[in-house]
Amino acid sequence: MRWKRTIQLLDVHCEGEIGKVAIGGVPKIPGNTIAEQLNYINTVDDSLRRFLCLEPRAAATGSVNLLLPAKRPEADAGFIILQADQAHASSGSNSICITTALLESGIVEMKEPETVVVLDTAAGLVKATATCHDGRCEKVKLTMVPSFVEALDVEIDTPHWGRVRFDISYGGIFYALVDVDQIGTKIEKANARALVDAGMALKDLINKSMKVVHPEIPEINGIAYVMFRDRDPDGTVRTATTMWPGRVDRSPCGTGNSANLATLHARGLVKVGDTFRSRSIIGSQFEVGLEAETVVAGRKAIIPTITGRGWTFGLHQIALDPTDPLADGFAMTDTWGPQAGEIR
Repeated sequence: MRWKRTIQLLDVHCEGEIGKVAIGGVPKIPGNTIAEQLNYINTVDDSLRRFLCLEPRAAATGSVNLLLPAKRPEADAGFIILQADQAHASSGSNSICITTALLESGIVEMKEPETVVVLDTAAGLVKATATCHDGRCEKVKLTMVPSFVEALDVEIDTPHWGRVRFDISYGGIFYALVDVDQIGTKIEKANARALVDAGMALKDLINKSMKVVHPEIPEINGIAYVMFRDRDPDGTVRTATTMWPGRVDRSPCGTGNSANLATLHARGLVKVGDTFRSRSIIGSQFEVGLEAETVVAGRKAIIPTITGRGWTFGLHQIALDPTDPLADGFAMTDTWGPQAGEIR
């Protein structure tokens, strides 16, 4: 075998959402900060993302996390989230996957009963406090980056659902948060396709009608995801984050819940010290907490916490034959949905 490139991947999922971790063979990414490295992948050279996230080497579900040397001295490791559309700045489920991978692989020494790992992301530092027992990372509590509201109760006219109201909020990336009853469905596994179709359509409309940019990190801009939200009869927040080109996050979504928590705080519905459960479309759960209030570029913000579990389930090596004509990857509408033709 004459492979041009080999990368070792540790298979991990967090509450059902796959977040593979590239632990070996990751090439050097230009940039003095993780944000600059993210921008390089998104604007200069996206061949590594395509190689790892598109067919024939990958599938529509899940992310691949690039494990990188930390740029900030107080961090243990850095990482960037690669997905089918682009590289992303932050993710709660992927932070839990990364922490689990670092500790259970021995890259970072596991200490029982608790190990603290500091992660360097394009959105800032994430503190991961892992509960450890008998060589296993049992759960991870993330202290997320500051989250804030961009706008509440924005409205947009749509061809299918009439006028739809939503919030724009930042939880490590920007979200449009939509109460699901406005699109005439519920957050259930049987409705995943309808949720995805609605989410993709709304994301396109919203991004065409308005621009959002982080006030301190210009590399983070635009609505990354539409997250639908609801309440279960027991009071648990139920979420469905729709992800390009057409799938639903299997986890409750850490950055999405951080963004939603900021809207609850802005409306006076939660205070420092409050915690609640968030449930995903498949029934898995995170614990969401409000740790503190803070300020970002003069605007009110909060520090959220997200607690969930990750599991390693495999280890494999991905390789590229130099004669392979499909090195750039591809996506088909039969499994990726109608937006597959837009993959760049």
